[in-house]
Amino acid sequence: MAARTAASSAKDQSTAVAELSYSDAGSELDGIIEEFETGVVDVDRLVDQLERATEIVDELDRRLRQTRMRVEELVPRLEAIGQDALADSAGDDGDDDDIGEDSDALF
Repeated sequence: MAARTAASSAKDQSTAVAELSYSDAGSELDGIIEEFETGVVDVDRLVDQLERATEIVDELDRRLRQTRMRVEELVPRLEAIGQDALADSAGDDGDDDDIGEDSDALF
């Protein structure tokens, strides 16, 4: 399995980290970590693997920070929309007989 992991990591490394999906980048990072943990890393590739792992961690961290900032920007907008919707529904008391109080005069 280690040979398969090394082969798949070599193939994955031909793709720029920024072009990988979050999931694919995480999987590649897991593969590199597995190589380190099992001690199967080829000495000639050790520095390359460390550099690739660092690139992946940096990219994933950047994406998380960017997502967090975007969420923090969008949540207040959603809350405001929700509050506006509540205010609109509170203004309507649900009493659908707005014909008027003079309606008794018709009968």
